[in-house]
Amino acid sequence: MLPKTNIKQCLQRSRDKRISEAALLEEVQEVLQQNQQHRDQIMETLTAAQPQGENTFDIDKIASGRLYHLSDIKKICVDYRLRFLDAHFFKGEFPEEAVSEIRKLENQHNTPLSGFKIIAPAKRLKLENADDPLLFAPMGNDYFYLIHSWGNDLHPLRKWLMWPYKSFENLVFTVFLLSIALTAITPMSAFTHTAAMQEYVLMFLFMFKAVGGIVLFYGFAKGKNFNTAIWNSNYYNA
Repeated sequence: MLPKTNIKQCLQRSRDKRISEAALLEEVQEVLQQNQQHRDQIMETLTAAQPQGENTFDIDKIASGRLYHLSDIKKICVDYRLRFLDAHFFKGEFPEEAVSEIRKLENQHNTPLSGFKIIAPAKRLKLENADDPLLFAPMGNDYFYLIHSWGNDLHPLRKWLMWPYKSFENLVFTVFLLSIALTAITPMSAFTHTAAMQEYVLMFLFMFKAVGGIVLFYGFAKGKNFNTAIWNSNYYNA
């Protein structure tokens, strides 16, 4: 009876006729070295300060779900008190998956990418003294292409916790509500035997002044500013 055909052995014999194992290893090593050089070049581009530029993408290969306008990015940064800065400000390690995504895009669109931007909380960035990154590449006309995101998700209540810092009006309204709450829980009997509306109004004004003073002191002492002013600032005390 005829022996069965082992496809693995056939493949191996065909390869050995084409090239020796030593030459094959040398060829693979050269390919891997070129890939590593490309990855090192991408990492250098990510971590080095570069002038703002534009990238030319192949319109037929663009994923529309990854396109974002600057106005959309600004709204999210303001709502969640995040920063949108050049990628070289990021003080963490860029994951290998992000580098792989950049290599994939460069090969697909046949162009080197540069001018990377990143969305992240201020604590994840190396800011000058005055929880989750999203890496973008600029496309021009205030459009950005999302390359990769990593890390943990933001706290589910972060948007509401950062709402008072969104603008001056929000902060005043928060102080107003907090003053009402403090007035409501204050035992008025400790201050007067006849707690009338006038006493509650005076207590509210006292609370509003006290809370507002603490907020202003903290803001000036820490050099804090509102979300609308810092979303694209590279200064820590902006």
